[in-house]
Amino acid sequence: MTRVAAVDCGTNSIRLLVADADPETGELTDLDRRMTIVRLGQGVDRTGRLAPEALERTFAACREYAQVIRELGATKVRFVATSASRDAENRDEFVRGVVDILGVEPEVITGDQEAEFSFTGATRELSGGDHLEKPYLVVDIGGGSTEFVVGEDHVGAARSVDIGCVRLTERHLVHDGKVTDPPAHEQVAAMRADIEAALDLAAETVPLGEARTLVGLAGSVTTVSAIALELPEYDSARIHHSRISRARVRQITEWLLSSSHAERAEVPSMHPGRVDVIGAGALVLLSIMERTGAEEVVVSEHDILDGIAWSVA
Repeated sequence: MTRVAAVDCGTNSIRLLVADADPETGELTDLDRRMTIVRLGQGVDRTGRLAPEALERTFAACREYAQVIRELGATKVRFVATSASRDAENRDEFVRGVVDILGVEPEVITGDQEAEFSFTGATRELSGGDHLEKPYLVVDIGGGSTEFVVGEDHVGAARSVDIGCVRLTERHLVHDGKVTDPPAHEQVAAMRADIEAALDLAAETVPLGEARTLVGLAGSVTTVSAIALELPEYDSARIHHSRISRARVRQITEWLLSSSHAERAEVPSMHPGRVDVIGAGALVLLSIMERTGAEEVVVSEHDILDGIAWSVA
């Protein structure tokens, strides 16, 4: 057993996993898994810089995580940063802050590396007994980007494209500094066109139509699952490996894009930090399902964070 800590810092959220890894059995035993919405990517698409208030929110979460890591005695720590910090001019400021707090340097990984971690985390346990057909198409819908990976036991092809729930919301659904609530038809159409163009890019590298099982990762997908299951609260155990039909995803997406902020906030399984961006994330998922012809998506709570933990173990 090796006790490891993995930190995944994305555009919308930062997450921590402290786990015992057993390479012989291929099992990760969670000791602590938590997520904080920090919106690190606030305004990056427009300004090219990480905002001071976004950095401070992120550093506050890092201080909390550092305490958890110390208390649980993790012997190896890996901190991975993704889309927002790849794009930012002042990412050195972000790196210095993380080193000061956690004592490890954040690795600003490429989209291809991000895809590989996501695939490992999502599929390592799927071959056990779910009788899902291979190859898998793993899609990780983040805040700033979406990763597409096709493979069986290992990555066959991967591509990261710049469509994510925060980036699309800021690009298409903000008017006069506020998120349009609900968005106009023209805004949704422009967002859909952006997504379709990104899918064209992904298809240049990843054979989207060859996959037999679609596996969806990250908060937009798990939130759509929670809504589909009508959960009274967010329940990771019930969401993990749930299967949601394309028709149900379409129904939920249409509701999210026509509802008010107050209506979405009343959904009991909805994290407050996702209320403004979940419509964009759901539209990405629906567009992928329509493009690939997938009749359902298998939802995984195990994702890039688990892949990072295995890499350090």
